[in-house]
Amino acid sequence: MPCILFLHLLIPELLQCSYGDQSRELAETDNKLLEIAIEGGDKVSTDDIKDIHHEHAHSHAHAHAQTRTDMDHIDPSLMVFFTLKELKVGKTMPIHFPKRDPATSPKLWPKEQADSVPFSLNRLQYLVKLFSFSPNSPQARAMQSTLSECESKPIKGEVKFCATSYESMLDFTHRIIGLKTEVQSFATFHQRKSSVTFQNYTISEIVMAIEAPKMVACHTMPYPYAIFYCHSQESGNRVYSVLLDGDNGDKVVAMVVCHLDTSQWSPSHVSFQVLGVTPGTSSVCHFFPADHLIWVPKLQTHGSSTM
Repeated sequence: MPCILFLHLLIPELLQCSYGDQSRELAETDNKLLEIAIEGGDKVSTDDIKDIHHEHAHSHAHAHAQTRTDMDHIDPSLMVFFTLKELKVGKTMPIHFPKRDPATSPKLWPKEQADSVPFSLNRLQYLVKLFSFSPNSPQARAMQSTLSECESKPIKGEVKFCATSYESMLDFTHRIIGLKTEVQSFATFHQRKSSVTFQNYTISEIVMAIEAPKMVACHTMPYPYAIFYCHSQESGNRVYSVLLDGDNGDKVVAMVVCHLDTSQWSPSHVSFQVLGVTPGTSSVCHFFPADHLIWVPKLQTHGSSTM
């Protein structure tokens, strides 16, 4: 394996965390802990992770009792959720955007190269050794979590696939959207960004709205090279591109997915805790980080500045 590939392992911030939970969309405590573990290297102990897990589990359990504008008492990384009725010009809300640069993030390997390396939980011991990690290191646990997530059973109405190459991602997208359907991808873009990851943003324009009965969302996963957790759900979705103006001067062209039917989601889904709603009673919308992708059919879009 070329030495340059191992450089990704030496730059912790390039090993990204996916948005998980049973719908595989939202930030779950375990994946956040993996990101902390990766960034901290071998200095993070098992007891440290257990302590942090307990703290986050406690805060998640009480998140529904807190207001979304109380930026001092809620986990900032959870502030990406809102409801469809809030999607309107002039709306201000606190939002967390990780400062990840897709240009410097790990790239998907070519299919031939990716296919030459096993991607299987039962080969974990071999993979950990291949990438020169110690068996009990945070990096090894992160790899185990990603492989377990990729091999786990999908929720009802979900089709999922972990892409290890661009070709495999595109093949999966076409299987979902249509083998002969032309597709296009969208991602969040930071036009102007500061070092602040959490601030109030105001929706200044709704650039695009797409009805997306068939769409594929692909989320980065913690791994030595780029892995995308791609999935699609049968329930109705809408995709939006909105222009956000941050209080700190940031400008973001942000991608949003709104799930119109949440009746099949787990009651413990973190979005319900943040929004104070229950499955099937409300739509759930969320912003996408810059290194996640949304695939939709290449359809005519509808631009608007009001809703």
